Amino acid sequence: MTGVVVTGPAAIIVFGAGVRPDGSPTPTLSRRVEAARLFGERLSVPPLYLPTGGVGRHGPAEAAVMAAALREAGVPDARILPEDTARNTLASVFACQAMLRRIRHGGPVWAATSAYHLPRCLLLLRLAGVPARAVPPPQAPAAHRFWRRWHWRLREVPAVPLDVLLLLGRRTIDSLLPER
Repeated sequence: MTGVVVTGPAAIIVFGAGVRPDGSPTPTLSRRVEAARLFGERLSVPPLYLPTGGVGRHGPAEAAVMAAALREAGVPDARILPEDTARNTLASVFACQAMLRRIRHGGPVWAATSAYHLPRCLLLLRLAGVPARAVPPPQAPAAHRFWRRWHWRLREVPAVPLDVLLLLGRRTIDSLLPER
């Protein structure tokens, strides 16, 4: 596989998924991290990884679990910037947007997540002013039953318009507030 040429250091936002009760990553979380890492290895300049996700039903934070998996796979600590406060996709978008602004990131931004989740992540990032592109999503195991795959896809149907309305509402409110 050939490398992807980028003009500056890229940032790869890795969206979280569940953590098991013992603190280990779920298979979905592991697949997202692996897809991000493999894509990052193809870039001409080593990327900055932004794993995002707070503490869900089970701790530790999804971002911490992903950061540990990236380190274990050989990604240097200096290339991992975890965002461990977000409890949902929209909060992840806002938190990563703020992080990228704070570190004055000017390179390309990529989003890594599951195929069913990717359209919402890209839409929200772009509406938030982050011109993100897609990391090729990981393949779900063939063993996933038809109904299980469709459950996750159908779950996105109400989530997309709701998150878009919330994001646009926040942008409107922010535009009415005085400069900070």
